Amino acid sequence: MKTSTGEVEVEVPRDRNGEYAPQLLKKYQTSSNELEDKIIAMDAHGMTTRDLEDHLHDLYGVEASASTISTITNKVMPLVEAWQNRPWAALYPISYLDAIYSHLRKDHKVENRAVYIVLAVNLEGYKEVLGHWGSDGEEGASFWRGVVTDLRNRGVADIFMACIDGLTGFKEAIQSVFPPVEIQRCVIHQIRTSLKYVTWKDRKAFAQDLKAVYQAPTRAAAETALLTWADTWGENYAIPVRSWDTNWDDLATRCNYTPEIRRLIYTINLIEGYHRQLRQVTQHRAAFPSPEAVRKLLGLAHRDIAKQWTMPIPHWAIILNQLAIRFEDRLPI
Repeated sequence: MKTSTGEVEVEVPRDRNGEYAPQLLKKYQTSSNELEDKIIAMDAHGMTTRDLEDHLHDLYGVEASASTISTITNKVMPLVEAWQNRPWAALYPISYLDAIYSHLRKDHKVENRAVYIVLAVNLEGYKEVLGHWGSDGEEGASFWRGVVTDLRNRGVADIFMACIDGLTGFKEAIQSVFPPVEIQRCVIHQIRTSLKYVTWKDRKAFAQDLKAVYQAPTRAAAETALLTWADTWGENYAIPVRSWDTNWDDLATRCNYTPEIRRLIYTINLIEGYHRQLRQVTQHRAAFPSPEAVRKLLGLAHRDIAKQWTMPIPHWAIILNQLAIRFEDRLPI
């Protein structure tokens, strides 16, 4: 067996019926890809090419050029493309749509490029990232329409709820492809946006009064609290009050559900947590040389992140029963 430390002689046991199958080494294998696997693993954890060169030299005494490392890591591109283009389920009860930014080097300049990500919860209650879609610029509703259209064209027939931020035109882009979908606008984003218009001395009281709105047990109680809050703060802070009134229908979707579902949909923290894990990998890269490099690294990072998703969403059995009642004509039993 040829390894990174030289040749090693391995004695493979044999049995009378020829049924023994080695677990660590495949039959008739004469070389090991351990060094390549380690390079790919280190690349997936965000190490730069220079870091990889130094690391390989220090640990193994191996001199590997940047082109060699790039050639090795590019071997995973077919796997990344296969993951991006895999078949999807026909139904995802809950989905989260948000974008993350990467820095791309182009024409001697560094540009911000949005990578559009859809994270969904499947019928078994497990998180599933449907894909990463790279763009040529900032996040926009028109590109989101293309992403959602891609979902529909590749087999996703229905989505019950879509949790989004406050991007202009976002709701319309989703409902143009999935008309029955219910939109839940992120309450946490709405609160943060509102506080931008409030002076520092009033923020604590403003936020405290606002709690009565988004923590209300019923929609009627929430709307009553919203009117009281608007009367209190509307004169000094008309912009955030008007924003809550304008977006209320999308902010109040959660009020139609029990606490188990409310906790799941009132914010897009689920996908933002996924983004934080991706940023831990990309933060060491000042800029990527190409869109393919972005797609490769995010695909590798996702592979490691998804390994941790071994448990379904808490209380999923209860949630699924509630969804089956509310969407009985759309949920196969």
